[in-house]
Amino acid sequence: MKVILMGDVRHTGRRGEVVEVKRGYARNYLVPQGRALEATPGNLKYFEQQKQKIEIKHEKERDTAAARAAEISAVGIEIPKRVGESGTLYGSVTAGEIAEALEAKGITVDKRRIDLGGGIKSVGEHVVRIELHTEVAAEIKVEVVSEQ
Repeated sequence: MKVILMGDVRHTGRRGEVVEVKRGYARNYLVPQGRALEATPGNLKYFEQQKQKIEIKHEKERDTAAARAAEISAVGIEIPKRVGESGTLYGSVTAGEIAEALEAKGITVDKRRIDLGGGIKSVGEHVVRIELHTEVAAEIKVEVVSEQ
């Protein structure tokens, strides 16, 4: 089934593209979520009319995300965790813990946007990527310290 993507969809395509997807994926996920329209001649004509408005909105979102990325990158957080005798953590640092630490500093970030890249399982300083927009990501320094 051919659909017009109304926004960037990971592993599917970018905003404005006409892509071929499985019928169930389109009917059960993309269309109900407002992420796509069926690629009918009427919808193609409608999308061409709305394309400039969508591009302006996309640029505003990207600029806002870039400003937030600069704000987030300037902040560093410290997370205390229980540590074993060999210096390894009991468990690992989760995206939820990082989101809570950022929230305590006055920065709200959805934990699903935090990319731990394999997890944080040792004491020390780690760089964590936060995807704020499809084109903008912030990097934050997370220091894991021993809880005493």
